Amino acid sequence: MRVRRYGSGTGDGAGGDGGAGPAGRRNRLRGWGGVTAMAGACAVTAAVVLLPLAHGAPGTGAPPARQSARVPVVSPALPGSDTCRDPEASLRPNGLDGAAIQRIKSAGKLVAGVDQNSFRWGYRDPATGQLTGFDIDLVRAIAQDILGNPDAVIYRAIPTSQRIPALKEGRVDVVVRTMTINCKRLEEVAFSTAYFEAGQQVLAPRKSGITGYDTTLKGRRICTAAGSTGEAALKKESYGSVPVLVPNQLDCLVRLQLGQVDGIVTDNALAAGQAAQDPSVELVGTPFTKEFYGVAMNKDATDLVRRVNKVLENYRAGGGNSPWMTSYERHLKDDLRGIGAPPAPKYRD
Repeated sequence: MRVRRYGSGTGDGAGGDGGAGPAGRRNRLRGWGGVTAMAGACAVTAAVVLLPLAHGAPGTGAPPARQSARVPVVSPALPGSDTCRDPEASLRPNGLDGAAIQRIKSAGKLVAGVDQNSFRWGYRDPATGQLTGFDIDLVRAIAQDILGNPDAVIYRAIPTSQRIPALKEGRVDVVVRTMTINCKRLEEVAFSTAYFEAGQQVLAPRKSGITGYDTTLKGRRICTAAGSTGEAALKKESYGSVPVLVPNQLDCLVRLQLGQVDGIVTDNALAAGQAAQDPSVELVGTPFTKEFYGVAMNKDATDLVRRVNKVLENYRAGGGNSPWMTSYERHLKDDLRGIGAPPAPKYRD
């Protein structure tokens, strides 16, 4: 199976194709002055508001002090990928302060790894210049609970492939970035209970002849983010396609619009937002996986895992008036209709 891998840099495909293709192709760039323009705007504003992932503690050249204290594991170790049977089961919630919570309180800020390029989930609203989205609302709720201030957050923009390294190296406290809970990842990081249900699906141009995750992908260049569930799916079964790996999902949409790839494999929740940005593409077929997003944390930060699960219990509470439903209706309802409630939590202790 051939794999094409493009270098890092959000939206770098916009100018990396020599000449950007025929004018008709450029005319497909839509929404906010084009997705490519949105990517460029995000890159500029990120330098002002978002701290880069590699930014160390001031004056030291080292990562921020987020990994010094080790919290004892108070429940059985998570099973490996060969024995993991219920990956969505997490630690029961409580509001007690352990070492990880105390460290966040001492710093006065929650350091959150997020996306700034995923429409509806984590993106910079060009009208206000503010970071917003479904994932961002959840980050603010966590900061409110721990620090009493939803704005007490340092956001770090991280590519898909850096979500786990950022946690293991102590550069962030939490990752809230449409991250699927699975057994392989549980070997390296801990997760909260699930806060959203999604599935992998194919996004393709209308009338492309691609009908879903099937043999119509043969010979097609199919884009997905490195380190994503989509990459794992294509490694397992490519249907004769040529996978193209990029740092972030937005890069896939830009390349699709420029004619550099023929389709995208990604979470349908993300793809629905991408389709909203460009009406010339559509979700095809049906989701071929069932997966759940969770808040990822350092594997040893059990007190933080329990605290985030407490936040999620409150976030789900209230039925149609819950903070979860309020955020869903604000950010996701237009593109992901028919969702009446968040996924129910599962616990393993």
